[in-house]
Amino acid sequence: MAQSYKSLKEDFVSNLSGGGIWEINHVTAVAPAAVFLWSTLQSRQDLFSNAGSLPVLTDCLLNVGAILAATTIYSSSPGVLNLLLLLPATALYLSPSTSRTRQKRPAHPAPINEQHNEGKEQNELGPLPERPFITHYRGSMMVVTCIAILAVDFKVFPRRFAKVETWGTSLMDMGVGSFVFSAGLVSARPVLKARAAGTRSSVGDSMKAALRHSLPLLALGLIRLYSVKGMDYAEHVSEYGVHWNFFFTLALLPPFVAFVHFLPTRLISIDTIALLLSCTFQAVLDSTSVTPYILTAPRQNLLSQNREGLVSIWGYLSMFLVGQAVGLDILPRSRSRISRSIFGLQSSRSLLTRLLTWSLWYSVLLFLVISYTTLGLQVSRRLANLPYVLWVSAFNCAQLALFCAVETVAFPGLYSITDARTENQRCKRVTSQVLAAFNRNGLALFLLANLLTGLVNLSTDTLQASEGRAMATLCAYAITLSVVAVILHRKNISIKM
Repeated sequence: MAQSYKSLKEDFVSNLSGGGIWEINHVTAVAPAAVFLWSTLQSRQDLFSNAGSLPVLTDCLLNVGAILAATTIYSSSPGVLNLLLLLPATALYLSPSTSRTRQKRPAHPAPINEQHNEGKEQNELGPLPERPFITHYRGSMMVVTCIAILAVDFKVFPRRFAKVETWGTSLMDMGVGSFVFSAGLVSARPVLKARAAGTRSSVGDSMKAALRHSLPLLALGLIRLYSVKGMDYAEHVSEYGVHWNFFFTLALLPPFVAFVHFLPTRLISIDTIALLLSCTFQAVLDSTSVTPYILTAPRQNLLSQNREGLVSIWGYLSMFLVGQAVGLDILPRSRSRISRSIFGLQSSRSLLTRLLTWSLWYSVLLFLVISYTTLGLQVSRRLANLPYVLWVSAFNCAQLALFCAVETVAFPGLYSITDARTENQRCKRVTSQVLAAFNRNGLALFLLANLLTGLVNLSTDTLQASEGRAMATLCAYAITLSVVAVILHRKNISIKM
């Protein structure tokens, strides 16, 4: 890559100030709106129960195409796109159902995702039911993330959606945090299984398991580092540092999380630990020279060269723990075995009400810390500071609530089934195959998306590409990812990393 072109590429994604939180909410609302249309088509027309290509293409058009459109050609008018999705969905919902009343045999034998019960062979309901709305939430988040990492290199993707330099909010900043939050959400499953079985691993065993999760991520980080440096690829140094990348951040999380679980979590809840950790880190940022060091210090040694990645781990750890706390609250079938949540408060309220409570709680905290009448802090993904943690937490809880609301409206009584086999069949029927596929092999698809992004950037002048060429490239890229995801899903292949 020529030096001048590399500089142009770096300048294209540098020194950006982002956009408003409400615009990000409007753009990302397209995902639950698309799932609502998918759900009404399924509940009223039974459109996606067949094994043909048309249902899969329609699924992809709705749940991948809509997100691609929202971040590119509809980026200036996401409300119009939301209406285009919600109006037919509402009309279908209010129309009489034409789907067959008998339960169809699921078209694809592959399990939904990691949420699948290990004890499905038995007909007794397990303690951890499948939650299709979580599959939709995680799958949509993965689609947004994969689309954005290539789209950001084209002018059709607004600069206000790209990662900010230091202070501010953007769609891609939210994508990074949401990736970590959603990982924490599903990490609650093994914790709940261990509690249900009455087992507790030793410190040594837990750390060994954490390292087994970390090593593949560390290897991916090293591969990415070697590729970027070896090909002289354009890079945004202030994002994580000279050598650091997101895979290294993900690799560091499991050992820290394992350590947290040996704290007295029956006396202090996981979300309380997360909030205390983030508040302590914010106090350090405000009362010491850490913030000036991160933002302005010369990069003279290995530590200073990678200071953003090393310091921000505390914020990402907090997000992961908040996600896990939410998972501990909403994943179990019965809440009688759950540890305390939201500062120890227990409740028998519905899933939707509990998710709205989580969202309201973190939204209020976010307002308090960013309001000029109180603390007046600014959101910073680069620092992963307290406002960033609260924003990511509030947003993801709200997204979960939206997907849960769609499921509740479109498929009422889903969790009233009394045997595991019927529940499994029903959950497959009400789950988008494309989103289930993205959810199932999310990290592997994220890696593939990074490889394809590099290939496109090395072979195409993305800065000079017209809107038509950019959209054609992005459509081909999105289709490629979707095809790979669906093939892996249909062949019952889960790539664990």
